[in-house]
Amino acid sequence: MQMKQINQITTTLLLTGLCYLTTHAQVKKDQFSERAQKTLDVVYNKYGSAENKLLIEKYPFDENFKADYLNNNEQAGQQKKYAYLWPFSGSFSAVNALMELSKDKADHQKVLDQKVLVGLREYRDEQRVPVGYASYINSAPASDRFYDDNIWLGIDFTDSYIQTKKADYLKNAKEIWAFVKSGEDNKLGGGIYWCEQKKESKNACSNAPAAVFALKLFEATKEKNYLNEGRRLYEWTKASLQDPDDKLYWDNIHLNGKVDKAKYSYNSGQMLQAAALLYKLTKEKKYLMDAQQLAEACLSYFFQTRDGIDFPILKNSNVWFHAVMMRGYISLFEQDGNRKYMDIFAKNLDLAWDKMRDQDGLFDADWTLEKPKKSKWLLDQCAFVEMYGRLAKFGY
Repeated sequence: MQMKQINQITTTLLLTGLCYLTTHAQVKKDQFSERAQKTLDVVYNKYGSAENKLLIEKYPFDENFKADYLNNNEQAGQQKKYAYLWPFSGSFSAVNALMELSKDKADHQKVLDQKVLVGLREYRDEQRVPVGYASYINSAPASDRFYDDNIWLGIDFTDSYIQTKKADYLKNAKEIWAFVKSGEDNKLGGGIYWCEQKKESKNACSNAPAAVFALKLFEATKEKNYLNEGRRLYEWTKASLQDPDDKLYWDNIHLNGKVDKAKYSYNSGQMLQAAALLYKLTKEKKYLMDAQQLAEACLSYFFQTRDGIDFPILKNSNVWFHAVMMRGYISLFEQDGNRKYMDIFAKNLDLAWDKMRDQDGLFDADWTLEKPKKSKWLLDQCAFVEMYGRLAKFGY
């Protein structure tokens, strides 16, 4: 065979291979995108209310459900028809992830404006100053207001603004920032409380994401004060709540100085994201080193090996906590280009799609696949929408 023919054949094979890889990547991206959209459709079908834009918290509806995450037995024990703010807010993050993925944002922005934000207004509390979002809807007796609940909303509003430049989103984000700032004082050297009505502890979940929130506001506005706030909150959380041994983050510190040493993936995940964002914005290498060190620590602690599976599996915990941790890994990937952790999440999400859904298309929260539950929590479903949507953006 002549050399010219050999070169032509080689070129053809290379182009064919490249075409296959490109097509395969596109199919995979479309697959994760479709999974996100299908799950969001199921959420509105199963949890949505015909009479308003609110969502129920459990499907099938559970009259005996108690929101034990409130740390308020009286309020948690009251029967509630609709979801509390925290699980409802997961729908905001879910729609944002799909809107960020889509080149044509109009359809998902319509869902955001006409469903999510209409429902969210039911939680907006203008009776107390500063304005903030209460843990339950306004037509019910007054409920506690949590700083972390509001911070998640502030991050979502800021993300929505960055994507669309719609001024109302930024206005809402800044309003929430004012509420969050009202939750800080000089006790323990600074730091934001967890609950407005119970100023007993300063938590990782109200300080790590507050740092992320501030840094995103800086990205949105270029106002230097937000960068300074983000850096300060990051440093306070690191000094007050980081385990010096494994570099992960404890849950909270009480005003008496006692530390609750529970470790949750979203707390460390938000510090991971804050570190990655600080590196992005300042180019100070210490923040990249912090993020990379914390990424490995999270992998060691929040994942486990299992016989017959050749990748680390997420440990059983709150699925949304893991989704928030994944945000940190994505921010790190955007800075160092290392796909290792995103590949692991993608494999976990393939497993979840194949093994953890029921006949309605709703996800169980048991990564061991041993104890599926009939009742499915709204926030778990929203977390899966977010994870599929966010990974699809990067070709998964």
